[in-house]
Amino acid sequence: MKQILFLFFSSVLLFSCKEEVVSYSPTPYVLNEPSHFPDMEIPADNPMTKEGVKLGRYLFYEEKLSGDNSMSCASCHALNLSFSDGEVTSTGIDGIAGNRNSMALVNLGYQHFFFWDGRSKTLEEQILEPVSNPIEMHESWSNAVLKLKDDVNYNAMFFEAFGTTDYDSTHVAKAMAQFIRTLISGDSEYDLLYKVENGIVLTDTEAARFNAITNQELEGYELFKSLNGADCIHCHSGPMAQIEGLRNNGLDATFTDLGRAEVTGDASDEGKFKVPTLRNIALTAPYMHDGRFATLDEVINHYSTGIQQSPTLDPMIEFAFQGGVQLDEYEKEALKAFLHCLTDSSFITNPAFSDPE
Repeated sequence: MKQILFLFFSSVLLFSCKEEVVSYSPTPYVLNEPSHFPDMEIPADNPMTKEGVKLGRYLFYEEKLSGDNSMSCASCHALNLSFSDGEVTSTGIDGIAGNRNSMALVNLGYQHFFFWDGRSKTLEEQILEPVSNPIEMHESWSNAVLKLKDDVNYNAMFFEAFGTTDYDSTHVAKAMAQFIRTLISGDSEYDLLYKVENGIVLTDTEAARFNAITNQELEGYELFKSLNGADCIHCHSGPMAQIEGLRNNGLDATFTDLGRAEVTGDASDEGKFKVPTLRNIALTAPYMHDGRFATLDEVINHYSTGIQQSPTLDPMIEFAFQGGVQLDEYEKEALKAFLHCLTDSSFITNPAFSDPE
């Protein structure tokens, strides 16, 4: 009996010595925002903390959130593809393909509505959808949270981030939103061009990169901005390389996907979809809400000669009457060269964004 008691208390002591002390004292997280970006608006009910960002990163890569423990958010949003997936449309755990292309997760903390049809107003709200969606991760939130609570490491991380072990889907969404807000891309050649045009002094390293931009890329940039050239600037401007809006960009004369109108029920919204960022555009093929264009060449050809007329066509597409801006082959190649200037290599190689496991 003495030997049994000795072994019991020895094991208790050993376990106690190994057990990590967990406390709730969250540390504010300071975002690394580029100097030419606006300040990100952080929700008052979800302040950024190091503990929250850490937890969100683990959850972003967590396959337990899916019905068969095989899919995570990262399954359709891969870092090397600027958090897109390279597929026309994504396929869920039951082998069912969705009807829309997986959007890149870039600078979402600066945006105010989400999904191609803009149906979610906050990141936290958007994050709740894919888990319970029957053609995506197909898991109830109650089951997903129960699986997380079976993991002592998650219980510790939730307590460190939110001061509770009685967490639910809202805590999961808040943590993941904090992580996604750190996914900031602002270090491409496009950013150097933007800084110079706006009188922002470049560092010596940036100046060397700026001087390496080719004449063809510069010509493409001028076409990009010109109302009589490629005329891209109406929808893709500023440090985000996008406007916040939903537009019909002339893909179809009639619509199989009503876009924004499916949310509003308003016929004037038919064929309108969220304007995507052009950041890292060379990495995020295929393109458009339905992934119909496999290459940048196809996208450029669409805006050059493929614009389709419809009642809700964006009036800012000024040359729609002739099918598009009618670029010649030289101009198309220059524009494509510039679009590669929107690639931010430091973003897709940032170890802070990778799978923590």
